[in-house]
Amino acid sequence: MNTLAPFFSFANASRVSWASVPVFSVTKLVRLTGELIRGGARLVAWFGVPDHDETTLVAILAMDDDSILGVARSEPVSGSYPSLTPKYPQAHLFEREVWEQHGLVPVGHPWLKPVRHTNGDAPANAPFFRVEGGEVHEVAVGPVHAGVIEPGHFRFQCAGEEVMHLEIALGYQHRGVEDALAGGPHRGTVFQMEAVAGDTTIAHATAHAMVMEALAGVEAPLRAQWLRAVALELERLANHTGDMGALAMDVAFLPTSSACGKIRGDFLNLTALLCGNRFGRGLVRPGGCMHDLEPERLATLVERLKTHMADVEQAMAWFWDAASVRVRFRNVGVVHPPQAVNIGLVGPAARACGLVRDVRFDHPAGWHRFSQAPVAVWPSGDIFARARVRSLEVQRSGRYLFEQLAEPVDGELRTALGAPQPEALAVALVEGWRGEVCHVALTGHDGRFRRYKIKDPSFHNWSGLALALRGTAVSDFPICNKSFNLSYCGFDL
Repeated sequence: MNTLAPFFSFANASRVSWASVPVFSVTKLVRLTGELIRGGARLVAWFGVPDHDETTLVAILAMDDDSILGVARSEPVSGSYPSLTPKYPQAHLFEREVWEQHGLVPVGHPWLKPVRHTNGDAPANAPFFRVEGGEVHEVAVGPVHAGVIEPGHFRFQCAGEEVMHLEIALGYQHRGVEDALAGGPHRGTVFQMEAVAGDTTIAHATAHAMVMEALAGVEAPLRAQWLRAVALELERLANHTGDMGALAMDVAFLPTSSACGKIRGDFLNLTALLCGNRFGRGLVRPGGCMHDLEPERLATLVERLKTHMADVEQAMAWFWDAASVRVRFRNVGVVHPPQAVNIGLVGPAARACGLVRDVRFDHPAGWHRFSQAPVAVWPSGDIFARARVRSLEVQRSGRYLFEQLAEPVDGELRTALGAPQPEALAVALVEGWRGEVCHVALTGHDGRFRRYKIKDPSFHNWSGLALALRGTAVSDFPICNKSFNLSYCGFDL
């Protein structure tokens, strides 16, 4: 049964002809999108495609229970259209982005302002929401922070210590990545993909590779798919371990903080053993992988992984055995499950609200069609839950890697990649360590990129951080922020 009708349904990491994408009036597209979201679909992407002096809106939805995606588009439109956001908050940032990029006004949007640094005006120069009252005061943090951290501005409306509202302004690292991709793929395209968010190199490079393979009508060899899955879990291990250490540091639990800082580097070194780069640059390419894992290095990787997994499990045992840590994290920074659904949370932040939402499980592609790690879920939605999901994922990623490395796949590393199909749209979702990475490519008549849309999981999840602070002490912001650990540059593009 096609649960996304009248949208065109397709699977993850596949392509459809642009002519096959249903076209509706913009009013009808908004209405249909809303009806499908109300019926259980999730908004994966909502973006504009320039069409002479007008813009075509494209909506991509996911029906996770059925493992299908759906796409539809509007007739070319200019001026304005009725906003989705008042009824479906997960459209909030998507519609602001479309307005910023294409000038289309979503009529009825509750808080229309730029999402990135554009036209020389920093986001902090736009109006902030203000809470009025004699006891209310404002606290501004950033964009320059005390530590080695990316720039972002946080504006708190507080009554005493209690946060009534937090507004987050980003865009200080806006690099124009999507604009630079127009007319591609270029010689530098794969390097730009690896730099969308440097700590998520494997996930973004894999999503791009799958998009290019779908456009060319080929599939990467099974050994390359296997290697990508191995690298993706190593990336997850390194970053989750680093996050556990950072959370420990923010509550002054130094044994785990010190240990995890070192072990994160050990996991990064395993990626370097695989491909020569600690962040995985140079490994994943459209058509396959550039580096192999011959038996000798595979055996070395397994032995080191055993040591590092034992180390991280000990560090996490110290962490969870400490009553001071557990008490500090429980019932702090809560995002309730209905809120998580409404704003479209993804990744560990969603799973910490009890949502079974994981691309590897819901929309398996590549090697994950054959082998998956169990989905880690926790119901409470607080900092404790977000930390618990991370620690569970560390354990499960480790077990998954041991299983995969025990039975390596034979075969070629790369396959020849033909020219991209003209007038086609391809979508690839990958479960990065922060959550769902989405790449969408639309080609023109010459097979070059007419539009390339990238969505990092942070695009969804910054709103979750803002909600988590409501009713919380402003002094809880550091640990709340760390419990999400979102990407500034991945959002800013």
